[in-house]
Amino acid sequence: MLASLETVLGTWLFPVVAVVFAVVATLVGYRLSLAVIRHFTRATDTARLFLDAAAGPIGVSLCLIAVNAVLQGVGDQLPLLAGMRHVASLLLILAVTWAAVRCASAIGDVIVTLNPVEAGEWRRARKVETQTRFLVRGLNVLVVIIGAGLALMTFEPMRQFGASLLASAGIGGIVLGFAARPVLGNLLAGMQIALTEPFRIDDVLNVEGEWCWVEEVTATYVVLRVWDLRRIVMPLQWFIENPFQNWTRHNTDLMGGVVLWLDYAMPLEPLREEFSRLLAASAEWDGKTASVQVIEAGERGMQVRFLMSAADSNQLWNLRCAIRESLVVFVNGHYPGYLPRMRAELVTPGE
Repeated sequence: MLASLETVLGTWLFPVVAVVFAVVATLVGYRLSLAVIRHFTRATDTARLFLDAAAGPIGVSLCLIAVNAVLQGVGDQLPLLAGMRHVASLLLILAVTWAAVRCASAIGDVIVTLNPVEAGEWRRARKVETQTRFLVRGLNVLVVIIGAGLALMTFEPMRQFGASLLASAGIGGIVLGFAARPVLGNLLAGMQIALTEPFRIDDVLNVEGEWCWVEEVTATYVVLRVWDLRRIVMPLQWFIENPFQNWTRHNTDLMGGVVLWLDYAMPLEPLREEFSRLLAASAEWDGKTASVQVIEAGERGMQVRFLMSAADSNQLWNLRCAIRESLVVFVNGHYPGYLPRMRAELVTPGE
């Protein structure tokens, strides 16, 4: 056995040396080429973005191409040569799939880089980013499926197995469709959302009573960041089947109100003047909406609404809180007797 092992190692000595030399030469040439390209290009160039994203897998693929070339050039009489060629081919397919996935992911980065968020163009930039993320993830899934299929086809038993199952492919497809219905439903929902745009990345949504932002969109779910920094993970299918509020569908500016219950004797003109003064002194107010209205009259008092607007939801929330606090302080300091009262009448028995 030792003699046969020495024979195998002796016959493989030259091919192994040739493989090592080919890998080292390919790697050195690739590194030098990479350094030259990076020296004469900017980091924001389109070709440079693709190169940086897939530099590692491209280098591995080139080395494996060199290995396959050496193994194809040696004599067929070498022992274990068929297995070595099969392993090298399989690794090459996996490396090329890896490089294709990285290049597909770089497509999204390139498109987002070429469509920056500029003044007045935020809606278009977010639309492009959302659609790109959906399509890139779908492309990655397709690339992985193709790469896995090519890798499996290198095994002869898998080819025969696929031929034997060809007759029952229809039944298998139906069973697989029912089993993967939730996943396929979310994938189709993602494509529908990408095309119809009910929301985009960074949109402000109200989902089941939660005020949140769209933080991340994947192929099957959406990550929502709540105002208190919690994260809600929602399947894409939910947004197709359930209603939700989008506060930034076309623009970010919003209106909001502060409601106070006051006595009927409370004069409204001082409230209007104080409300106007508070808005003028506030940095959050956008100067568009400011109104004071009596919206309800009940048995205990009247309900006064102070309507205002701001550039986005964050500023509107801060503005409402500040105005509510200041108005309460104003009424309590200048008209304390006009806060809501519980009225009662004392009746003497027998009257």
